[in-house]
Amino acid sequence: MRTYDLTPFYRSTVGFDRLFNLLDQAGSDGSPGYPPYNIERTGENAYRITVAVSGFSKDELSIVAKENTLTIKGEKVANENSKSEVLYRGIAARAFERAFQLADFVQVKDASLENGLLHVDLVREIPEAKKPRQIAINAAAPKAQVIENSAAQAA
Repeated sequence: MRTYDLTPFYRSTVGFDRLFNLLDQAGSDGSPGYPPYNIERTGENAYRITVAVSGFSKDELSIVAKENTLTIKGEKVANENSKSEVLYRGIAARAFERAFQLADFVQVKDASLENGLLHVDLVREIPEAKKPRQIAINAAAPKAQVIENSAAQAA
């Protein structure tokens, strides 16, 4: 249950609509908790998302980065050739889709699957044109003094 209302901020700010929409989505997150995941900061501009995908092979997983959204999908292929009968299924094998909103200039660097954990490494690479730059301040050039020519006045 949400106890805050962001409507007054829409009236008093300009250009922050996307930020408030993300806050609204975070507050009303209806997505289930499967699969569990961690988000870590591994450096000043480096991050890692770790998703628990036990029982999935790398062929059953897909990672798509489009614009500012990272989507991780898993679809388990049913194995009908198995001769055994499952008496109790406690290991989840259901399909999932987990989406993460990425900040500007965050790109996927690498992905690896080890011990049932999918690691997605992210890095923020700000282009040179977008980085702050120092502007030099020049001193104003002294104005040239005008000396009246007495000969010009005499003529």
